[in-house]
Amino acid sequence: MAVLRYLRHPLFLTLAVFFIAPVVVMPLGGMSLAIEVMIWVIFAMGFNILLGYTGLPSFGHGLFFGSGAYLFGLIQHYVIKGIWIPLAGSFLGCGVIAAVLAVFMAKKRGIYHALLTIAFTQMFFFIAFQWDAVTGGENGLMGIERYPLTFFGLFDVGIESSLALYYFVFAIMGVSIVVLWKLIHSPLGSVFYAIKQNELRAKYLGYNTPFFKWLSWIISGVFGGLAGALHALLTHGAFADSIHWTRSGDVVMMVIIGGGLTNFFGPVLGAIIFIALRDIFSTITEHWYLFYGLLIVLIILFMPEGIFGYLKVGKSGAQESTKELEPVSLEYKGAE
Repeated sequence: MAVLRYLRHPLFLTLAVFFIAPVVVMPLGGMSLAIEVMIWVIFAMGFNILLGYTGLPSFGHGLFFGSGAYLFGLIQHYVIKGIWIPLAGSFLGCGVIAAVLAVFMAKKRGIYHALLTIAFTQMFFFIAFQWDAVTGGENGLMGIERYPLTFFGLFDVGIESSLALYYFVFAIMGVSIVVLWKLIHSPLGSVFYAIKQNELRAKYLGYNTPFFKWLSWIISGVFGGLAGALHALLTHGAFADSIHWTRSGDVVMMVIIGGGLTNFFGPVLGAIIFIALRDIFSTITEHWYLFYGLLIVLIILFMPEGIFGYLKVGKSGAQESTKELEPVSLEYKGAE
């Protein structure tokens, strides 16, 4: 019976759907689109740690997505050829960027916090767009290669084909989802959600709320950088438009559409819907953002908690784990 319980677990079902997706997608010629969906899933789920669980609005998260892509390309061009080290460099580098910027944002709330995120993102966008010698300017940083994956020098696995790249990204997405699931069901996730619900009360309980908000930014930033690096692999380049605030708006819409504010898997559904409808609408008209604007308005009016929230599908793990929140102690309480 324990095996059946695990097989019915939403984590297993989600990963199973993505694992078998190429059977349907490949004959339709949509492998690149499927890979992009998984990359956005990583980005959106990492972003949801900040927005859905800690309650910190950010309209500048494209900064980490774009920075991750540029760091991957720069390390590959000037430091070492390969995949693993540039990928790790993007992951850690965006963590450092997030740690520095979050120092200025951790003590801000509401509109001031949101405006700071936009300001930092546009500053990075300007640098990427103008610094031709390093970033390639408006032409982007081209020539990013899909080198074979080397495993301790014992054997290599090529990822040049779309199918190989798909399962490489799938493996990273699977690990990311499991890590984030464990995180929000841990005492740390409880503190994040407590800050969202009532930061003043969490502070009175003895928690250093600016520190935990700072930590939330770092966790969210590293997953944004990871997604950006994978996107650079997919497109063979890094471009300034990925840093622009509009890219940040895309990930916000994914979280809201899917119901990430109330359900852990909301960003997964939101990413699938966003990318699929973007592909459909963009073939019809170049003004496809108009349709998304209407969609967001309708969701806010009639489904303010997103699709999963409207359907009442499960609960956010952090919500469940805050029922017995106690001051200062971070001892694991076995949240399910």
